Amino acid sequence: MLPMQRRLSNFFYTVISLPATAMGTALCIQISALSWLLSTKYHLDIHEIGVVWAAGPAAGILGQMIIGLISDGTWFWGGRRRPFILIGGALAALSLFLLPRIDLVASMLGVGNLLVVAVMVALTLDISINISFNPTRSLIADLTPEGDARTRGYTWMQTISGFWGVMAYLVGAFIDNYALISMGVVLVLAFSVLPMFLVEEPRELAPAETQAATTTEWSQLWRIFLAHGFTWLGVQSMFVYIISFIQQHIVAAGSADAAGQSGRVIAISFAVMNVVGFILPAAVLAPLVARFGRVRVHVACVATMAAAYLAIALAARSAPMLYVLMAVVGIGWAAVVSLPFAVMSEKVDKSRMGFFMGLFNLSVVLPQLLSTQVGFALKDAADKSLLFYICAACLAVSALLWCLVSDSKNVAASAAQPVSAH
Repeated sequence: MLPMQRRLSNFFYTVISLPATAMGTALCIQISALSWLLSTKYHLDIHEIGVVWAAGPAAGILGQMIIGLISDGTWFWGGRRRPFILIGGALAALSLFLLPRIDLVASMLGVGNLLVVAVMVALTLDISINISFNPTRSLIADLTPEGDARTRGYTWMQTISGFWGVMAYLVGAFIDNYALISMGVVLVLAFSVLPMFLVEEPRELAPAETQAATTTEWSQLWRIFLAHGFTWLGVQSMFVYIISFIQQHIVAAGSADAAGQSGRVIAISFAVMNVVGFILPAAVLAPLVARFGRVRVHVACVATMAAAYLAIALAARSAPMLYVLMAVVGIGWAAVVSLPFAVMSEKVDKSRMGFFMGLFNLSVVLPQLLSTQVGFALKDAADKSLLFYICAACLAVSALLWCLVSDSKNVAASAAQPVSAH
């Protein structure tokens, strides 16, 4: 074990947070730029954009679970998580590089259908993120002892990843999405590769819990997966199809720079949401969780997100109003990126964390696939506000389902820790 690992220094926590930051940044760039790029540069229809977005989640249905299961019990290149992070990071950087060059790739391959090539590039990007995301989060659990040290590891991950996610959206908003993609190529590659040569992974993981102890929680796990799935059906639909709402209700049709304006509105909207998303947990959610428990706070945040979506459908007809309501959406986003994992992680065998993180990912990728149906509904809808009515309904159902999930008995003592800042 390296000295900084034994000391659990701040530099060590920063280093182990960077691989997850790389994947989070790649995802932010995908969210910010992919729909905009496909719509404005390649002129794909809204339902075709949904097909492109569906390609990655389709591959990720089993991808994260399989990678998590394999990485729990394998060892090569000096680690169990390192190989998957190195491979996934390199492929993610390459895929980002190719995003604005899909037409050139199609020409080189002799493929006349841009949709086919767009699906190929998006698929490679999403598979890369799926390959790496699970091991990056498992790495933190592997390298930190249980208790406050592990809590601090995930806190640093959330804070650093959230900061760079916001930076990504701001670059897209105030420079352009091409600069954002170029920045992302360098950042994703560096943050994935370099940290893996600065830490040492343990050969042995913590001993497994008894099978009986794990089995008793399965009913709760399925409730969590179902509730989180409805959350992501609403969230993913917003990520993919907000471009259609903005083009109809926010950016004037036929304006000289309609494409640039729509790109900036998307980027600023998601930047506002993510600023709230990475600041709010430590400042507001942590003390509320300590008092009321994770599940109750999460239900309130998801319900607030549903109300914000409904307000966008009814009232967001200018960019400033959209930004204000996206800040309210950020209240729910702050909970979505922090509390569900904290609830789930207490109910599983810690030595099989990679597998259970992959299983938990199904509650994200399956709804992402289902969100393609929203695109077909929007294609024929005269008013694209329909998107946010659908999103509001999904989040409302999610809030109700979360009410069926139980909190751990020791939640008051420990629940606030995974979202607190140090």
